[in-house]
Amino acid sequence: MTIGFIGLGAMGLPMAVNLLKAGMSVRGFDVAPAAMEALAEAGGEAAADPADAAGEASLLIVMVATAQQVESVLFGEAGAVPALPRGATVVLNSTVPPSFARSLAARLEETGHLLLDAPVSGGQVGAQAGKLTIMASGPEEAFAAAGAALEVMAGKVYRLGAEPGIGSSVKMVNQLLAGVHIAAACEAMALGTRAGADPATLYEVISNSAGNSWMFTNRVPHILERDFTPLSAVEIFVKDLGIVLDTGRELRFPLPLSAAAHQQFLGAAAAGLGREDDSAVVKVYEKLAGIEVKG
Repeated sequence: MTIGFIGLGAMGLPMAVNLLKAGMSVRGFDVAPAAMEALAEAGGEAAADPADAAGEASLLIVMVATAQQVESVLFGEAGAVPALPRGATVVLNSTVPPSFARSLAARLEETGHLLLDAPVSGGQVGAQAGKLTIMASGPEEAFAAAGAALEVMAGKVYRLGAEPGIGSSVKMVNQLLAGVHIAAACEAMALGTRAGADPATLYEVISNSAGNSWMFTNRVPHILERDFTPLSAVEIFVKDLGIVLDTGRELRFPLPLSAAAHQQFLGAAAAGLGREDDSAVVKVYEKLAGIEVKG
């Protein structure tokens, strides 16, 4: 199997490397030269542009950050779709609005291609371990074409139906919860610190109590260690909670908790923290309260 891979970032690169380790041929593209060099060092082939990555691929995996980037790499200058062999499958691992995924499937059908709407969860750690959760929807032919690659990259693949857009809808719900939980964890740790509790002890107690969440356990150590290296950046949740709110408007569905969390991520981004780890939302609270949440 020849796989084209577009988007070799913090998650995309280890996903591509795992495909190489499984004996698959990967021709990848990213705008960052360092990512291209890392792919080549792992045994992959660096492509000159998205079209070059897609030219001989039976499967094209797209792992970029936004719907606008998906549009660009597929249909923009040197876009992949015109070069992609007819009948090939596009696996969209990016987090995009459900309406965009549905529209993309219709456009690809017109060009003779299939779409598997397959956003992922698990972060860089899950990507490196080949243990991502993949929430996929699309026609049976697309699942069949992508099955071997999905098995390499994922610990669990959920088959959510034949219609693209369902996968993105489920991922949207996941991001709603993840974003709200991160914002709540930051708020809780800042409140406890301002009230005089020892932050490290507070983390230990909550981690073993009913108020715990996966995000609390995972993100609060970043805060306590003051390590805001971006494993998932603030800007990601500006985007993803924006998708949640836009979809709520489309469906006339109220989302007050999502809106409040989105404002906290926007506040962090406005403070210049957009490229820091998403747990840097705590710095907004720290600034307001004159505290530091530190282990």
